[in-house]
Amino acid sequence: MDPVSLAYAAGSALVGAMATDTWQQARSAVAALWSRARPERVQVVEEDLAEVRGEVLAAREIGDTAAEEGLAQDWGRQLQRLLRNPGVAEELEQVLEDVLIPALGSGERDQIWNQINVARGGQLFAVQHGNLYHEAGDSPLPRNPEADDDAEGR
Repeated sequence: MDPVSLAYAAGSALVGAMATDTWQQARSAVAALWSRARPERVQVVEEDLAEVRGEVLAAREIGDTAAEEGLAQDWGRQLQRLLRNPGVAEELEQVLEDVLIPALGSGERDQIWNQINVARGGQLFAVQHGNLYHEAGDSPLPRNPEADDDAEGR
């Protein structure tokens, strides 16, 4: 998994794990990453984790998914910076797979995903939760004349 995707997937799973009964295990695993890569920051990170957990629990209580998503983005950025240290990517991926994702409920677990984009000839093709239709040149796909009329403003 590329470092940016890994960091944001782990940030999202970390914030989700904050609201679970297995939070202490997840917290310990994440703090251990910092202790190996940036030991001088461990105490601050542990304090931040405790504070953010309170924010996550409060957001869940009132159904504030935007706040929770913002916290996940914040932790994704922090984890992305941590990944600048050699060897951390492999450890973070292991923590994500072995600790963070299993801590989540099945609904949240389904939302942690990896997106892979494929570029060919200067074009990028990507889709999330749907179908991708691409037509170029002489395509064997049937055309919809009504859609063509709408596209041309007729």
